[in-house]
Amino acid sequence: MTQRTGDGNGGPGDAKRHQFEPGWRWLGPAALAVVVRPGLWGVALRQGLRMAVPGWWRRWPPVPRPDPDYVRFRLQTAFGDPAKAPAPADVVAYLEWCRRFPA
Repeated sequence: MTQRTGDGNGGPGDAKRHQFEPGWRWLGPAALAVVVRPGLWGVALRQGLRMAVPGWWRRWPPVPRPDPDYVRFRLQTAFGDPAKAPAPADVVAYLEWCRRFPA
């Protein structure tokens, strides 16, 4: 029997889908690092909405989460490892950069 790619049975596509495993545990410490910097609040909100999957408000729960493939790509380009969770200092540095160079 032939396995389909990414069917949840251990096929080759499953490795890519499950590659991003740091989860969202890093979000709490990163959010705390931003909360104590009121000058970054607006930037954090803007960037969060920019990275959200288009039409996020039509999916339940209506939370503006980024596309996991996009997160993998950004972690790969930033750290060289798509499974590395960003440190709070990295998140703050990114938001400060976004504030200095608004699009």
